[in-house]
Amino acid sequence: MELRDIEYFTVLAEHGHLGRAALALGISQPALSKSLRRLETALDVRLMKRTAKGVELTTEGSALQLRARELRLSLQNVAREVREVGEGRVGQLRLGVGAAISEDFLAAAFARLRKDAARTILKVVVSDNDLMVPALRNGDLDLIVNYNFALRGEGIDYEHLYDEDYVVCAATGHRLAGRTRVELRDLVDEQWAWAEPALLSVQKLRETFRDAGLPEPRVGLECRSTVLRLRAVAKSDLLDFTSRSVIRQLATAADVRVLPVKELSWRRAVGILRRKEPYLPPVVRRFVDILRSVAKACAASSRRTSG
Repeated sequence: MELRDIEYFTVLAEHGHLGRAALALGISQPALSKSLRRLETALDVRLMKRTAKGVELTTEGSALQLRARELRLSLQNVAREVREVGEGRVGQLRLGVGAAISEDFLAAAFARLRKDAARTILKVVVSDNDLMVPALRNGDLDLIVNYNFALRGEGIDYEHLYDEDYVVCAATGHRLAGRTRVELRDLVDEQWAWAEPALLSVQKLRETFRDAGLPEPRVGLECRSTVLRLRAVAKSDLLDFTSRSVIRQLATAADVRVLPVKELSWRRAVGILRRKEPYLPPVVRRFVDILRSVAKACAASSRRTSG
C-alpha cells in the first residue's frame, strides 16, 4: 500500500463519486480508478462498488475508511511533532550556568522558553567553568551561560550577552563597611571566601594584590556555592569578591555591604559558550535566540532606569 492511494481512497469515500473526487484531488478519473484498483489488489479485497449515483463502500471499504481517518490524524500529529522539533519547541536542553550569574536574567529566559516551548525539558547544572567546559566539550552539556572563558578557542565559541560588575562585599557590621573609600592595603589582614583558586575571579583577586606589591589574600572559606559564601560573609568577618547582581538578589542582601575598593571594581563579560559545530539542534537555537532577546530587553530596561 502507498499512502497516496489511501489518501485518494479517503477522498473518494467522502465524495462517493469518481468525477467529483478526481476534481477535488486535481487528477484524472482514470488515474483515480487506477489508484483504487492498486489499493484493492494490495489488500486483496473489493473496497467499493459502483451504483447509479456513483460509488459506495463495501464492508471492507468501510473498515478501511475508519482506519484511514485514524491514519490521517496520526500523520497530521507526526507532521506537527516534526515541525515543532524543527522549530525548537520540543526536545531536551542541557544547560550549564555559573553560580554568580543573575538569577533574574536566567529566570526570565527560562520563563520565555516555557511560554514558547512548553514541551521542552530543561536540565540545568549550576557550577563553574572549570567543570562545565569539559562537560560541554564531551557533549554532556549543550550550552553554558557564564562569564567569558579564557580558553574558549579550543573547540568552544563564545557570544557576548551583557556585562556584570564584580565587587568586594562584607557584612554590614564589618569594620570597613561604613567607609566611603577602601584602599587595597586596608584588606591585607582580611580573610576571604571564594570558590576555587583556579577560577578567574580568584586569579584576578590575587593578581591585583601582587601587582600592588601586597601579600596575597588569605582564604578563610572555600566553597563553590555563591549563596552559601555570601550568607557566611553576612554572619562573619569574611570578605567576598563576587557579582553585584547576585548580592542584590539574595535574601541576606540587607546584611551585606559593597565595599568601595577602586582597584577591585571589575566589569566581566557574560555570554554563551557552545561547541564549534556546523549543526546546532533546533531547541538549542531557539534558546540562544531567547537569551539574546532577554539580554537586549534587560539592557534597554537598565538604560531607562539609569536615564
